[in-house]
Amino acid sequence: MQVLDFEQSISELETKIEELRHLSDGGRVNIADEIAKLQVKVEKQLHQVYDKLTPAQKVQVARHPDRPHCLDYIKALVEDFTPLAGDRLFADDQAIIGGLGRFSGQPCVIIGQERGHDTESRIKHNFGMAKPEGYRKAQRLMDMANRFRLPVITLVDTAGAFPGVDAEARGQAEAIARSIEKCLNINVPLIACVIGEGGSGGAIAIAAGDRVLMLEHAIYSVISPEGCASILWRSASQAADAAAALRLTAQDLEQLGIIDQIIPEPLGGAHRNREEMIARVGNAIGEALEELSRYDAKTLLNNRREKYLAMGKKSVS
Repeated sequence: MQVLDFEQSISELETKIEELRHLSDGGRVNIADEIAKLQVKVEKQLHQVYDKLTPAQKVQVARHPDRPHCLDYIKALVEDFTPLAGDRLFADDQAIIGGLGRFSGQPCVIIGQERGHDTESRIKHNFGMAKPEGYRKAQRLMDMANRFRLPVITLVDTAGAFPGVDAEARGQAEAIARSIEKCLNINVPLIACVIGEGGSGGAIAIAAGDRVLMLEHAIYSVISPEGCASILWRSASQAADAAAALRLTAQDLEQLGIIDQIIPEPLGGAHRNREEMIARVGNAIGEALEELSRYDAKTLLNNRREKYLAMGKKSVS
């Protein structure tokens, strides 16, 4: 597992624990007691570190390559998942995964951004950065959900939309704008969950839902800290200052009224207990689905409209 710079002391203790577990000394030392003592120290340090993460450190945690990604959640939480490919206009964008499945027995449409876990899969999924055809695929799936009265679940995890020349030539901005518009106008429940990095319009394009959930150490912002620092200070070295100024943490965004619920992560972050994190996300989405299923289409649209018109009006103490 990749060790973040502020986790070095914790990693050293964990290494000692692993060494003790593989040690055979003929019973001269009670290894179990030593391991237990070190484990207590690890948990204590994890609490000390993760209870006081800075925004810049949360950015590192949100980008940790071992966090569960879109396909991990789909495999664990969605039964009979049938992926649907292509936007029927240009191509299939593997940065956005979408299809039909059953969440806790409820037929639904699932859309998410997949970053990949290794070099091969990251290249295949373009590091989760979608091109116009990806957002048009998302629109097509939302139209289908609307037609068949199926709720939509989106899993947000991207550094942003792909900024390449070919994407711009095919109408990247228009595709994102249309995707946001589609989110706001469908007549079925839409639950968005920011599972890692929610970057720029590339994230908002599938996140303008009735309920926006966010993992405790995820981030959600109009621009990356590095991009913001490059614009304001002409240097990406000021990224830590930019992260603090952007108010991109789940705690800040809940206070600002941008998101609706924070999903707590296991001690030490989602990457330390993937199964537990996936289960918690599943429970939170299930509760949101149960609540939203009580509303008819007109009520959903009215509530969604009021939700987004009210953003920015909430005062921050």
